[in-house]
Amino acid sequence: MSLIKLTSTPDILNCIADLSNDEIFTSPKLANSILDTLPPKLWRDPNIKFLDPCSKTGVFLREIAKRLNNGLKNYIKNSKKRAEHIFLNQLYGISITQLTSLMSRRTLYYSKFSMGKNSICQKFNNNDGNVYYKSYSHIWKNNLCLSCGAKQNIYDRENREAYAYPFLHDKNIFNKMKFDVIIGNPPYQLEDGGFGKSASPVYHEFVEQAMRLNPSYLTMIIPARWYSGGKGLDKFRSKLLNDDRISQLHDFPETSDCFPGQNIRGGVCYFLWEKNYKGKTNVKNYKGGNLISETHRDLKTNGEDLFVRYNEGINILNKIKRFGEDNFDKLVSSRKPFGLPTNFESFKKESSSRFNIKLFRFGKNGYINENQTEINRDLIYKYKVIVPYSSPGGDEYPHSVLSTPLISKPNTCCTETYLVIGPFKNQKICENVISYMKTRIFRFLVLLLKNTQHVTRKNYIFVPTQNFNENWTDKKLYKKYNINNKEINFIESLVREMN
Repeated sequence: MSLIKLTSTPDILNCIADLSNDEIFTSPKLANSILDTLPPKLWRDPNIKFLDPCSKTGVFLREIAKRLNNGLKNYIKNSKKRAEHIFLNQLYGISITQLTSLMSRRTLYYSKFSMGKNSICQKFNNNDGNVYYKSYSHIWKNNLCLSCGAKQNIYDRENREAYAYPFLHDKNIFNKMKFDVIIGNPPYQLEDGGFGKSASPVYHEFVEQAMRLNPSYLTMIIPARWYSGGKGLDKFRSKLLNDDRISQLHDFPETSDCFPGQNIRGGVCYFLWEKNYKGKTNVKNYKGGNLISETHRDLKTNGEDLFVRYNEGINILNKIKRFGEDNFDKLVSSRKPFGLPTNFESFKKESSSRFNIKLFRFGKNGYINENQTEINRDLIYKYKVIVPYSSPGGDEYPHSVLSTPLISKPNTCCTETYLVIGPFKNQKICENVISYMKTRIFRFLVLLLKNTQHVTRKNYIFVPTQNFNENWTDKKLYKKYNINNKEINFIESLVREMN
């Protein structure tokens, strides 16, 4: 049997990758784009060992096998012996579930059991071959798994998938074998039981565990949310931004460029980490499946642990920062500006002498008593602007970036659904603030640090404060900051007009 069966039938892995499911599968096309980041010399080296620590369909291992089969022709001329060498000594996988282990073996060996009669390699002495899977248990302490951070109250239940991924729970798989290349598409998140069925990231655990194995090369495709940190990702963001061994970063704000039919807020990226590299990163921006920008630069912006995904955004940002104006984030509250959560329910539908403070919330507004608020009670009685904490819509471009801001007059407050901006002296100033927030350039500067659906105070760091005794328009701001036509076109390709 030949190593690679050439047929005219559709590739089943393309079909699987197009399915909408909780697991995000990698298409052969995407897998090969990621493999293209690796040095070509690897495909000609019979001693290189490859590991996919989160194998789902086995697509990475299959595509690596194709490349090795072609690259090693001069080293091992006999095709059968060459195939046996590749499968026995160079390709290793760790699956995330029993089902994906069967899928991976079927993809790689043409048999869900490596010793099956249809297996392309008959030299294995067990049915797993080099695609490992074993069921593990979480190690609980204070309701959290010590290995992956899963919550005990969510995942320690009978008749439910435990999601105790082998790569994170067993550090001795393959007897501490040294791997030269680690590559994969890890699971992205774990449900954490928060409001609205929120989820906590898990992909960074796979990246960090892979780094601990100290390969020569590491490349993975992961959500781009780490650019802005948050929800357990702050340390991970800082670690990557300060690691000068990341030689390439391929950025896709639109998830559909990599995973058609999927909507991962903030998009995705894949990177190449090289143990022996030291220098700047080749950052590539993609839009609509096309490379639109490429440059070598530091991942950190202005020496801070902040990453601007758009290469064109750096020049625009530098023009604005030369003015030395105060940052707008100083006017923005933290989450829960009055201590009231999104699911706060102790409000009245109608105003009364006791419950006379208007409450802006998700859904219909209500009325509360001042004593129900926990912090910032002085803001209740002042003019302010409120803006929803979550942005609207998906990741298609151009998009709004922010939901529509509102004037919150004296005797009003809000739940966690909103952030508060201000306070201000009067309604006219609030109107001018909103005119500024509705400009494309304002929302573009927010977008530079926005990689999730949430917009927090830190997303406003790059926005300068203006004189709010006057109204603001994009035309006025473009002229003030000397934004040229090319830069204007770029801004407006990303940010739509807000009515």
